[in-house]
Parts: sequence; C-alpha cells; structure tokens
Amino acid sequence: MASALLYMVMVRLISGSLELTVAGLMYKSHDLEKALALNSMLALVGPCVLIITTGLGVAGLGDKISFPKIICIFSGVLLILLSLRMK
Repeated sequence: MASALLYMVMVRLISGSLELTVAGLMYKSHDLEKALALNSMLALVGPCVLIITTGLGVAGLGDKISFPKIICIFSGVLLILLSLRMK
C-alpha cells in the first residue's frame, strides 16, 4: 500500500509541475492562440492523471476491497469523465 501511495503522490507532483510549467509558458508567450493550444494539451493530461492515480489506489487496496466496490469506483471515474464531455 505504501508504494501505491508513493506512486500516486509522484504522479500528482509531476502533473502539478507540468501545469505550472505550462502556465508559465502561457504567460511568457503573450499570445492568446498559443496559450489556447497549450491549454488544450493540458485538457488531455487531467483525465489521464485521474485514471492513473485511481488505478494505482485501487491496485494498492486490491486485497482489502471487494470486486463490486472496485467496479463502483471505476464506474464513478467513468461517470466523471462522461460528465465532462456533456454540455
């Protein structure tokens, strides 16, 4: 469990560092079109990080939680991702 937690923290730190780096690049470019392109690239990163960290957490707790609970967790993640695509 401790290694899964460490990996989850590392993924979130890398994600946060990437977000801050892109924010700096957006500010430095002083170009709205470039900033929008960079922002669009980040839109792909967020859901991937959510899936990866959830998968790591469930893998770390795999022996402690039942299969139906695992299905519920991943169903919740799927619903979150689907709701982001709805207007």
